[in-house]
This record gives sequence, C-alpha cells and structure tokens, in this order.
Amino acid sequence: MAFLPLPPPAPARSAATPAVSARHHGGRTAPELSGPTPRVVVVTSGKGGVGKTTTTANLAASLARLSLPAVAVDADAGLRNLDLLLGLENRVHLTAADVLAGDCRLDQALVRHRALQDLHLLCLSKPRSKLPLAFGSKTLTWVADALRRAPNPPAFILIDCPAGVDAGFVTAIAPAEEAVLVTTPDITALRDADRVAGLLECDGIKDIKIIVNRVRPDLVKGEDMMSALDVQEMLGLPLLGVVPEDAEVIRSTNRGVPLVLNDPPTPAGLALEQATWRLVERDAMTAVMVEEQERPKKKGGFFSFFSSAYGEMTQMARRCA
Repeated sequence: MAFLPLPPPAPARSAATPAVSARHHGGRTAPELSGPTPRVVVVTSGKGGVGKTTTTANLAASLARLSLPAVAVDADAGLRNLDLLLGLENRVHLTAADVLAGDCRLDQALVRHRALQDLHLLCLSKPRSKLPLAFGSKTLTWVADALRRAPNPPAFILIDCPAGVDAGFVTAIAPAEEAVLVTTPDITALRDADRVAGLLECDGIKDIKIIVNRVRPDLVKGEDMMSALDVQEMLGLPLLGVVPEDAEVIRSTNRGVPLVLNDPPTPAGLALEQATWRLVERDAMTAVMVEEQERPKKKGGFFSFFSSAYGEMTQMARRCA
C-alpha cells in the first residue's frame, strides 16, 4: 500500500497566531531539538479526565508555534475529542481507518490547522465507530512508518492515547519511543499512572516523563493536596511540567482554541509552553515551585507518609519486575 507524501508546511505564520514568548526561556526564541526526527511520543494517563487530550492539543500547538511540524493523532477509536479542542471538528472527513482500508491517501486524511500551518490532525476513526479487528495493534505503527518515509516528515508525532489499558492503549503505545504521563495529584489517578508506567516500561518505552495537572498551590500549602514533588517521589519518574488549576482551560476548550494561543498568556498556558520546550530538548524540571518551597513542614502529614510509603513500594515492585 503506497502513501503519498505530506503536503509541505507553509513557511509563513498566520497573523492570528501570537509569537512565542522568550522571556520565560532565558531570552531564547527557540529550543534546541534533541534526537533524530520524527520523534513519536504517546500522551497517556490510564485514568480518564486528568487532562490528557488537553495536554496533547497544547503540546502540539506549542510545537507548531516553534516551527516544529507536528502531527497530532487521536487514537481513541470511538470517543475522539482532540478535533474539538483544536477547533477542527467540522473538517475531519477521512481517517486513518480509511487510509488503511485503501479508500484514501494519507495526505488526504491529514487536517491542517487553520492558524498553525505546521500542525496537522489525524483521527484514527470516525466517532461512535470501531476500528476493524483486522487492523490489529500495529495500526498506528504503519501510520508512523508512513509519516517517517514522507519527503517532509514531521518533527513530532503526538499520539493521544485513550483512557484505560485495553486494546486501544496497546494500539496507541505500539509505535511510541517516548511517553508523557499525565496525572492529577490524587491517589486514584496516581495508582493508575503507576500501573501505566509499568506497562510502558514492559513495552520497551524507557523515556517516560510526567506532567502533573490541575495543581492548586493553596491546597498544597495546607497539605490538603499532594505537591508535584510528592507525585514525582511516588512515581519515580522525571517531571516534564506542573500545570496549575486554571479556569481559562474550560473557556479555551469550549472555543476550540488551544490554551497556549491565548494572548496574554495564562498560568496553565505558560506551564504547557514550558513543558513543550523541555520535551523538545529532552529536559526535565529541576526547579521547585515557590509554593512548595514555602509550604510549612508538618510532622506525620498523611500525604507525606503516603507518598513516602507508596514510593518505596513502587520502586520495589519495579525492581522485582
């Protein structure tokens, strides 16, 4: 089955797209891309509702703003939402399933974003439909290979993984070399995230970084919510970003405009933009949030005890595996 090359990205940036801010990156206007391209990154969580699709949309938009061509793949075969967050719901007429069935070419199924010329969307299938079983778990591996062979391949292929760890999860992680694990600082999300991290490692994906989403500094200070450091200690993985709770996320989602395109930027948008820079450079967070530095230390706090005990159990389990 032959795939035609992707259409070349337009060199000009839309006037409606705000410029990337350099003030939060030491005066630099672009990160240094690390590693060969295209880099295939799966964005996953295990638990639904933690902000995985929102993270995928904003990482992809940030990459495009940095002139790094990105293909965002919605790997949810029956309940896709990435097209809504990118404002492309009325432009998706062909999917990866149509490509693999021989009904269209790959470039025909790719939907270019109106404002971000370096961003394309590819949906795995149409809403409320199921991927034919004949395609198997290698569906996205074939798609990623076709994108790699294109004369103008993207710099990044971001795969929005469906919730859970069933067949959809296996299909989504199959072509990935890196993973972004999105979680919120609550024990239910963390247990699922830990389970997913173990499955990713078993599949050979060793480059796993976490984004802690919907953090509320006021609750962290009062030890009513785990901090990003607590989460990192529990999961034992590098930290890609910490995204604060932000009411603008809902407004942005309902408008179909990625949060990172807001001007002026919002706290969550800045955090996601910074996470994108770290992703590009294969970097991790080393700075501690001010709220965590100022947090009063209490002896015998529940979250301190829980994170310490759970972290030790997690490390022991992974060593035994």
